[in-house]
This record gives sequence, C-alpha cells and structure tokens, in this order.
Amino acid sequence: MNTDPVVVRIQGPVSRDDVPRLCQELSARLTDTGATEAVCEVEALAPADLTAVEALARLRLTAGRHGCRIRLHEPTPELLDLLDLIGLRDLIDPD
Repeated sequence: MNTDPVVVRIQGPVSRDDVPRLCQELSARLTDTGATEAVCEVEALAPADLTAVEALARLRLTAGRHGCRIRLHEPTPELLDLLDLIGLRDLIDPD
C-alpha cells in the first residue's frame, strides 16, 4: 500500500464537461498507486462556484469508492464558504 497521497491540481474555471475527466484521472491514479489519500490543490481554482463544488463532491465520491479520503490544499475562503453554505464542508477535509 502506498502511503504517499495522490495530488490532483484543479485550476481555473471548471466546466461540467471537465468533471468526468477529473474523476476518471483520479480513479486511474488511485488504482495505479494504491494511495489511501488524495490531495486536491485548489488554490488556483476560480471561480468558486457550484460547478467547482460539484467537481469536488464527485471527486470525493470517486475517492471513497477506492477507500480513500480526500483533502483540499489551500482552499480559498470563498470556496470554504460555499462548501459551508451547501452543507458539504464536512465531506472534504481542508488542510
């Protein structure tokens, strides 16, 4: 079992078309490495909107299917506020 986390960088605006690709990439990397944690680097994720939250929620589900937890690295206050607003902050552990 690999103890190094898989790192996923999410930048710029995320479209709904990006979400399946991000999930497929995470799934493949978790399968290949056997990692038990995924870190989403989200400091360059802008804007913090519902599509970005959908992407993070689906990445969390993908990680969970692999028995993996997911953590956000350097989330913006706006992103954390939005996660709080819709009740998803507790699903994703920020740093």
